[in-house]
Amino acid sequence: MKPEIFSKQHLKKDFLAGLIVFLIALPLCLGIAQASHAPLFAGIVAGIIGGIVIGSLSGSQLSVSGPAAGLTAIVLAAITDMQAFDIFLCSVVIAGIIQLLLGIVKAGAIANYIPSSVIEGMLAGIGLTIIIKQLPDAVGYASDKAAVMVDADDGFVANTITTALHHIEIGALIISLSGLLLLILWELKAFKKVKAIPVGVLVVVVGTLLNELFKTAAPQHVLDSSHLVKLPVPETAMDFFRQFTFPNFSGFALPKVWETGVVIAAVASIETLLCIEAVDKLDPMKRHTSTNRELKAQGIGNILSGLLGGLPTTSVIVRSSANVNAGAQTKRSAIFHGILLLLCVAFIPVIMNLIPKAALAAILIFTGYKLCKPSSLVHMWRGGWTQFIPYVATALCVVFLDLLKGVGIGIILSIFYILRQNMRIPYYYQRSTFRHGELIKLTLAQEVTFLNKASIKETLDKLPEHTHVIIDATHTKYIDFDVLDLIKEFQAARAKEKDIRVSLTGFHNSYDLPPTVSVRELMHRFLEDDEMPHRSAGDHRKLLKQLGKPSNNQSEVTK
Repeated sequence: MKPEIFSKQHLKKDFLAGLIVFLIALPLCLGIAQASHAPLFAGIVAGIIGGIVIGSLSGSQLSVSGPAAGLTAIVLAAITDMQAFDIFLCSVVIAGIIQLLLGIVKAGAIANYIPSSVIEGMLAGIGLTIIIKQLPDAVGYASDKAAVMVDADDGFVANTITTALHHIEIGALIISLSGLLLLILWELKAFKKVKAIPVGVLVVVVGTLLNELFKTAAPQHVLDSSHLVKLPVPETAMDFFRQFTFPNFSGFALPKVWETGVVIAAVASIETLLCIEAVDKLDPMKRHTSTNRELKAQGIGNILSGLLGGLPTTSVIVRSSANVNAGAQTKRSAIFHGILLLLCVAFIPVIMNLIPKAALAAILIFTGYKLCKPSSLVHMWRGGWTQFIPYVATALCVVFLDLLKGVGIGIILSIFYILRQNMRIPYYYQRSTFRHGELIKLTLAQEVTFLNKASIKETLDKLPEHTHVIIDATHTKYIDFDVLDLIKEFQAARAKEKDIRVSLTGFHNSYDLPPTVSVRELMHRFLEDDEMPHRSAGDHRKLLKQLGKPSNNQSEVTK
């Protein structure tokens, strides 16, 4: 069977999706390079390698890699400290080597331990952040700070909305609203017949034509170069190749270079794994990506990026979600976007520089809305507090802090609820009355950890005097040493003080506890001595069956 990448099926959809992602990635690559104080061409190199190289090697069919804003602060600080971009490139190569090794030792499995509520919250937070950070371009506000606000994983800027709304350019607003209107209309059933026309490309074409129309019909609304895509324009072929920067290999002797390489590898790997997990959830076909293969692909990509003068790369959720939204089917869309980046910067940069950023902002805002739809909030609400609170906390922290901090807080909250749930369900409690006394049965859960010690101890301490207690571990697979020690202590000392007879059943011989008997045998002993007049033989058999195994009718004792 042919691999999907060589199949002709979905070729048109992949190419059009790649075109949309290319149009979105182009200003992002340039903006991230500018914010990092790196050569603008370094962002383009990273985007080309992320598309062609990583796209080819990755196991993900829909993720798109390139330079990410989440690494901007690290790259900026490193270039400033090293005072030479060619020295910094050695750190990118080192980061790639580390990622390659992480993939080889199968460190990608860490992604399997991220709760789905946190992933959903991360997507919602990224969607909100995309909308907020694209508002300046959508309304035509251009500033030095706006250049930094190009991706969704570097935190929330508090005055983004208010500042942008105080600097509205009518031309940009018309272009962005026209684009959003087209995107919304294409979602309606009434426009089913024209859906063959790629709406993302249409938004870019309409936005560009509107700005050209303003030049003759409404000159006061024309968007200047600060509101358009800015691509370097080489005069000759030699000028194009001169834009590549090669690493100064003497940098490998500097401790700071190695330290930066390790930090980049760690942050880039975490962001990549989070993105891959999120994209798999967005994939309509629900395909699964090998995280170890992804780390290897990212490692090779970063090695090449460092050697050719590019910024470090990660799998980026903004481009990836736009890729999914544009209808991509296979990894060819990511590869096409990389090829288009290469061709356009080499041959037609002047034409690309006519595209208004407001048109691209409209596409991203619509993509952001799809990531944070109200329906996802309702879905998590119906899942209960243990799902809803980590979801909301992750989303808000991604918006107000940054992606990694938001996910970290979400995971901590999820762990808290897991521990809380574990502490509350350590066993089942059942109490029956007989002529000669009371019988209390504690049926331990499948796993009893040290977290359950406090609640078990409290229950044992509150057991009434002169009773018979059965502790049943028949269905228990694991019991923590602390809990076993507590049971031994209770049976040897405190039970005798309160005249409580303790019988153990189902405990494994390796637990070093007194000999145990079966629950059925213990039940027969009680029922044989039971002379309560209101109980018939049928009642006894029913009680024997009920006490012999835990049921849904048993009381649950919580701390």
